[in-house]
Amino acid sequence: MSGGKRVFITGGASGLGRALAERYAKAGWRVAIGDVNDQRGAETLSVLKGLGGVAEYCRCDVTQESDLIKVAAWLEQNWGGVDLVFNNAGVALSGNIEDVSLDDWQWVVDIDLLGVVRGCKAFVPLFKRQGSGHLVNVASLAGLVHPPRMAPYNTVKAAVVSLSETLYAELAASGIAVSVVCPGFFRSNLAETARTSDADSKRRTTRLVNKARRTSDDIAKVVIRGVERREFRILPDVDGRKAWRLKRMLPFPLFVKALNRMFTSGYKAAKAR
Repeated sequence: MSGGKRVFITGGASGLGRALAERYAKAGWRVAIGDVNDQRGAETLSVLKGLGGVAEYCRCDVTQESDLIKVAAWLEQNWGGVDLVFNNAGVALSGNIEDVSLDDWQWVVDIDLLGVVRGCKAFVPLFKRQGSGHLVNVASLAGLVHPPRMAPYNTVKAAVVSLSETLYAELAASGIAVSVVCPGFFRSNLAETARTSDADSKRRTTRLVNKARRTSDDIAKVVIRGVERREFRILPDVDGRKAWRLKRMLPFPLFVKALNRMFTSGYKAAKAR
């Protein structure tokens, strides 16, 4: 990572967003983070400034297009633009199809899918004026490989992958790069805001996140390397890459059986820890 460049990260006050922000700050980038948690935003901003870099916290609700447009305008006016934008903010939702309410479906669509859409719409015009820029949309392994009892989460993350593939082709001629990040479970604060339709789904989600082997910083390190290489599809996990290969190679019924075994064994391993 070269110094002096500019990055904006939604959901930048915790989890993967904060890990990315800290790594970019250490590398000398100017780092702007957006979040709805002002307390965590202030804490993260203090850490980023303590790393010796230039940093800014912007209150930014990704369900509000106006918030993202304001951030883009601020970056253009105060930093002369931005080189890299992470559409990272997200939530989780799990449960059986018959149990998850439509209100909860709308909640996860508004944040995890339309939040990314709003980020792309707000920053693509700026990138086009600059003649350069890199969008990084954070999806999930669930956007490529779809575990049971996670229909809402799988659906929105698959849509983020589809959006990213579309924009990769649409924006290439404008000098704008696009990447999509598809991590598996890693330790973060995702379980704090996750919604579930029943107690068992809540226990599964909490254990799979809180007991995961990899940390947010582990994922951030691999993601940044992939972004530097301008990779399109970034899968930070060995297990995730294995599952993605299996899906492409096996007949679908056989893959579903393998996926169920992998998902169950992963939950049991997390439970044991």
